[in-house]
Amino acid sequence: MSVAVRVIPCLDVDAGRVVKGVNFADLRDAGDPVELARRYDAEGADEITFLDVSASSGNRETTYDVVRRTASEVFVPLTVGGGVRSVEDVDRLLRAGADKVGVNTAAIARPELISEIATRFGSQVLTISVDARRTAEPGVTPSGYEVTTHGGRRGTGIDAVAWAHRAAELGAGEVLLNSMDADGTTAGFDLEMFAEVRAQVDVPLIASGGAGTPEHFSAAGHAGADAVLAASVFHFGTLTIGQVKDQMRRDGLQVR
Repeated sequence: MSVAVRVIPCLDVDAGRVVKGVNFADLRDAGDPVELARRYDAEGADEITFLDVSASSGNRETTYDVVRRTASEVFVPLTVGGGVRSVEDVDRLLRAGADKVGVNTAAIARPELISEIATRFGSQVLTISVDARRTAEPGVTPSGYEVTTHGGRRGTGIDAVAWAHRAAELGAGEVLLNSMDADGTTAGFDLEMFAEVRAQVDVPLIASGGAGTPEHFSAAGHAGADAVLAASVFHFGTLTIGQVKDQMRRDGLQVR
């Protein structure tokens, strides 16, 4: 039996407000996160993801407050990422009402963190976020895809396909693969990169970066995505979650 493909709106939260840009630049205000989350819950979102993009750790308490208020109002799973650096951070977010926690930079710096979180809380609470881009020069990584940090601005020299595979082996419950080249462009997911990672990773895989039309979501589902994630097309009213799910059904995919 095939598993239903999840549709996940992503809220990039900066100092308590939702923001969105193109390739992580030129951020503009997209509203109140609790209001948007409530709307997406009503529209039929399967999950909601919050990414705290605030540069300073001084905004952490704002994030916990947003998570608490959202968790009390919505009834779908809530994943929270951004600035998660320790088992204690995960514990605080789960206590605030998160169902899952996304980890990115801290796991690259210290991969053992993945095992520590999975051992303490279970793999099901841990989403590893991989911000990947195509390498400008050949030979930088074996796959031609590189892990980036700092919103795609800083290359690491780490092979994105190999890193996704290793993260899953260390205990990540799912991998969120975000194409930094496609992010915010609405030109479609990077299906070539997705296929490379899909071939190496057994855990659920979330496609992110580049969605612009309902057909783009279907294409990712047919490429093996367990979930499809988008931000700006939902925030600014280009598409509704219902439109996306209707298209995916028409294209033969199972959705909830």
